[in-house]
Amino acid sequence: MKAARWHGVKDIRVEDTETPAPGPGEVAIKVAWAGICGSDLHEYLAGPIFVPVDQEHPLSHDKAPITMGHEYCGTIASLGGGVTGLAIGDRVTVEPIFACGQCPACREGKYNLCDSLGFVGLSGGHGGFAEVSVVPARMVHKMPDALSMEQGALVEPAAVALHAVRMSRIKAGDTAAVFGAGPIGLLVVEALRVAGAAQIHVVEPSPERRRKALELGATTAIDPTTDDPVARIREATGGAHVAFEVTGVPRVLPQCIDSTRHEGQTLIVSIWEGDAAFHPNTVVLKERQLLGTIAYRNVYPAVMALMAQGYFSADKLVTKRIPIAEIVDQGFEALVAEKSQVKILVNPSD
Repeated sequence: MKAARWHGVKDIRVEDTETPAPGPGEVAIKVAWAGICGSDLHEYLAGPIFVPVDQEHPLSHDKAPITMGHEYCGTIASLGGGVTGLAIGDRVTVEPIFACGQCPACREGKYNLCDSLGFVGLSGGHGGFAEVSVVPARMVHKMPDALSMEQGALVEPAAVALHAVRMSRIKAGDTAAVFGAGPIGLLVVEALRVAGAAQIHVVEPSPERRRKALELGATTAIDPTTDDPVARIREATGGAHVAFEVTGVPRVLPQCIDSTRHEGQTLIVSIWEGDAAFHPNTVVLKERQLLGTIAYRNVYPAVMALMAQGYFSADKLVTKRIPIAEIVDQGFEALVAEKSQVKILVNPSD
């Protein structure tokens, strides 16, 4: 089968690989659609970040080269021994977290904070940029009949956004700022609408993404190349209750903090390629809070229920669909060069 595999920075290759078969407790999935994530792009441009290179990942037991892709869905093609509650032909989306189940965080049910945290398609395993993926049966969630396969490929990134908003202190009627209107930032806008935010101010240099933010319910969309985003947000709100950092750009983090009110909160959602600095007094003197958030936990069913109500719509977020043979030029390179792109989906069987 064809699979897109990470070999190094700017070195993703579509190769012929052996089709995996499920072992005990596993399922094989014929992949329908797989999305290219910002984390994938980080690995392409500046990795390894999650990709294990010199040593095998302790849970996947893999190291580079690895088959990428962790935002994906498909139909169950075969079942390993002992799998119950699933059947061949079931439409499923994948929650691609490797967790040990034994560390303190896992024992508290916070498996996304596992000491050995990994992700299928980033830390090894049979990722979604392939015709067939094999994962433990516990990683799959049946999709409601009302959801299309394209929606299924958006459950994972929407889960990131919904978890971030759930982790925040946002309350109905509060004001929010979202720095960055890439796929996750736009999904955060929608999750904030679900949470009842009264105002959502988005900061984004791309005009196409600013328009998309407004389409999805943002109150304003600020161009930081021509406006002072902190001044604009503070003028409109007196300081946002919560700001979400979704860029991974070092100079943006202090802007997020400064945009919040006294006792305001900044949620750091991005995965970072390097350090970022801010003056601690900006937090201390206003008793502000900083909180990091990673991935998601126990949120996939809620995401799919919201999708069935019209939130996190693939029709509004997917900007390109490509075959796996074009994943580098029309996928990764397009995301680097074309800021009009939001979510690019890959068909591994085409």
